[in-house]
Amino acid sequence: MEATHGHRSMNHSSKRLKVFYGFSKINKIQKREAIAVFFENEVGVGGETQRSHKTLIKLMNVVCERWQSPEEALDAEMYNRVFTAYYIFLDDKRIGGSLEKALAFNFNADKNHVGEKVRKEIKEKLRIWFMAHRPDYKEPCSQMELDFQE
Repeated sequence: MEATHGHRSMNHSSKRLKVFYGFSKINKIQKREAIAVFFENEVGVGGETQRSHKTLIKLMNVVCERWQSPEEALDAEMYNRVFTAYYIFLDDKRIGGSLEKALAFNFNADKNHVGEKVRKEIKEKLRIWFMAHRPDYKEPCSQMELDFQE
């Protein structure tokens, strides 16, 4: 199936699109720290030679990337933007400032399209990058996780 929007051909089922993982850059617009996941909706727009790559690196610190699954690439047909972005905010009530909870949320979000080995690699790369740039970070304590040791 091929759909067109203006002059662009939006047939992505046979194209290789990327997913970029990293952390949002805090600035005047983005004020909340988050794991950022950007899906390409157009082939090659995230490549370093593309103008849109400059926009991508203004919005996030790219930690790693992978190819989209064929099912994920089909979703790109519905969008008229260059990227589709998803954020997992560390200050979200469900996350509670916990990097580990945010990483687990992202790990589970990819389970239908990405194998466990690749998801573990992404999780570890994100953890390593975050800890390298936030060496003073401590995982928040929760009253629900008491550890009674003898």
